[in-house]
Amino acid sequence: MKMERNNFFNLGKTNMILIAVSFLVIVIGFFVTAGVESGAAYNPDIFSSRHVTVGPMISFAGFVFMIVAILYKKKEK
Repeated sequence: MKMERNNFFNLGKTNMILIAVSFLVIVIGFFVTAGVESGAAYNPDIFSSRHVTVGPMISFAGFVFMIVAILYKKKEK
């Protein structure tokens, strides 16, 4: 009879690595969205496609990957 381990925390090492990678992708997306400080009162560069489209898409992909990382289950032989 095979005994089951009662783990309090059921996410494994692979899950933690995938969660860390997805967290880094989210942070990179936020940095791309934020851009750099220009010092000017008004900078039309805030409406560039990098700030408005690409950055949020990177962050969204990170959030989706976070869900996949949490739900990922190692295949047992």
